[in-house]
Amino acid sequence: MKSVVTVCCLSFLLGLVAVVETDEDYTEDEEMILSLILQDDTQPEAESRPSAQFYRCTKAVKLPHVEYIEEDSSIFAQSIPWNLQRILQNKHETGKYSPPNDGAKVGVYLLDTSVQVTHREIEDRVMVTDFNSVPEEDGVRVHRQASQCDSHGTHTAGVVSGRDSGVARGASVNSVRVLNCQGKGTVSGALAGLEYIQSSLMSQPIRPVIVLLPFVGGFSRTLNTACRKMVESDTVLIAAAGNYNDDACLYSPASEPEVITVGAVNLADQPLSTGTTGTNVGRCVDVFAPGDDIISASSDCSTCFTTKSGTSQAAAHVAGIAAVLLNLSPNSSSAELLQQLLHHSVRQIINPESLPLNHRLTTPNMVATLPDSTSTLIGEDLLCRSVWSERSAVKGLATTTARCRHGEEMLSCSSFSQNGARAGERVEERDGQKECVAVNGNGGHGVFAVARCCTGHKAQCQMLESPKRGEVAECPPDHQLTGCSSSSSSGDVSDSDRPPHGSRGACPAKRGEMSYASCCHTSSLECRLKEHDPTGLSEQVEVSCEDSWTLTGCQGLSHGSGVCGAFALGNTCVVHTSGGDKGTAAIATCCRHRPSHQPSDH
Repeated sequence: MKSVVTVCCLSFLLGLVAVVETDEDYTEDEEMILSLILQDDTQPEAESRPSAQFYRCTKAVKLPHVEYIEEDSSIFAQSIPWNLQRILQNKHETGKYSPPNDGAKVGVYLLDTSVQVTHREIEDRVMVTDFNSVPEEDGVRVHRQASQCDSHGTHTAGVVSGRDSGVARGASVNSVRVLNCQGKGTVSGALAGLEYIQSSLMSQPIRPVIVLLPFVGGFSRTLNTACRKMVESDTVLIAAAGNYNDDACLYSPASEPEVITVGAVNLADQPLSTGTTGTNVGRCVDVFAPGDDIISASSDCSTCFTTKSGTSQAAAHVAGIAAVLLNLSPNSSSAELLQQLLHHSVRQIINPESLPLNHRLTTPNMVATLPDSTSTLIGEDLLCRSVWSERSAVKGLATTTARCRHGEEMLSCSSFSQNGARAGERVEERDGQKECVAVNGNGGHGVFAVARCCTGHKAQCQMLESPKRGEVAECPPDHQLTGCSSSSSSGDVSDSDRPPHGSRGACPAKRGEMSYASCCHTSSLECRLKEHDPTGLSEQVEVSCEDSWTLTGCQGLSHGSGVCGAFALGNTCVVHTSGGDKGTAAIATCCRHRPSHQPSDH
């Protein structure tokens, strides 16, 4: 009799849990009209509902052997969560999370829902500010329990600096409420939150500081501009890429180039996919981080934990990693910090076939990790990354533009076309900023511009063009050549000349073409060429710079085969061919700061 009653009770409990978990039902249109949406797997609610209560049976209706009913909850094995294990490079201490530091010198502003500050994970780590700008909740039942209103913010704060679940456990978090109990906010509320932070930093300067934006909305020029202005005032902004399995460039603040935008991967280091949704991808994503089944603080009680998935969680990981890096190098700018994040990331681990075909080239194949405990990398090291433009229109001589971030220097410019029809590339200057402009060729399917953007160069750099078509572009004395470009007015460009290096570097051009040389002046910089010219035919040719050297320029040298273009992938120059039987070589320009014991060649 006892076992039968137990089964009945269990069935009743599971029925209660099923009701709790399936109470939310929304159409795609209802979800997308929200101005700002939490970027994890928690969907906004059409109407509020109370959480499961503790029910004690009365004697009049009490079932045999049933004393009380309790809502089901999660229990967890006591080991390092997969996400924290994944971001560690030094894994020799099994079962222990030991980052290089705890990020204690860094302050984080979290724009989110409210936060349960009494939770054991974040108690004494989170300060709730007096800012609160949220819209009214939708639906007729809007009276929500505080634990539900705190859910997303509590979990996110725990990932950043939680006692056991956090990445940077010494970082302080300041809660700025811009999302309501349903996880909904407005652009105006987010703008007011950013303005509040800016005013707070002016009255009480904190450096270094990170602003975490774990939400997205539709593209907003106003929100992007506000974010860009904050970065220009020496604040690091980190944002969720979005969970729509879409192009991150269609959403804000993820689309703002000055913001560090984070996509999510799962346990297998592949793009997060949950049913019909998944991480946003594309050229506006800067890096990926763990974002699937992430264990962190639950607002249900002060010792409760739960799992959430999404790019909010991925962005919180990167905010924690950024706090560790800034703790090591507190004077690093946002651009330098991004370069450091990419330098320490695991590269080429995402299966390209898991990405949409039209985003495979432009999506960064990098998953963020903490620096190794032996790393000596600082903001002054020469580091470079590739920035892709959107694809141009298909009409002949259509252009597209790639730009570097504030604080980066463009050391070279290249172009790429899927079918090889391109008219080259050139560097222009607009409003004091260099632009890499790629030109579509006759019969082209669209072309990409690829800018090589660098920090730590310690040099004065300029882009010089040839005096007239068909002549070389030459660097002045005591300058180093960091990259070459060329363009043609006829609609087709030739990749058949090698840039000579030496004390006077120069970029040659074929008849009818203009050439452009990126020239940098500093006594500490040295550059050299490295070439790979395979004997057989190959659709892709690669050459990499050695350790301690940084790839600043990448070119293809055609022996008669068509060249789709060249681009830098990490520290490797990649050249694709479009046919022909005479082969192609890849030429990398590799630069470094000259070791202090080595004399200058000049």
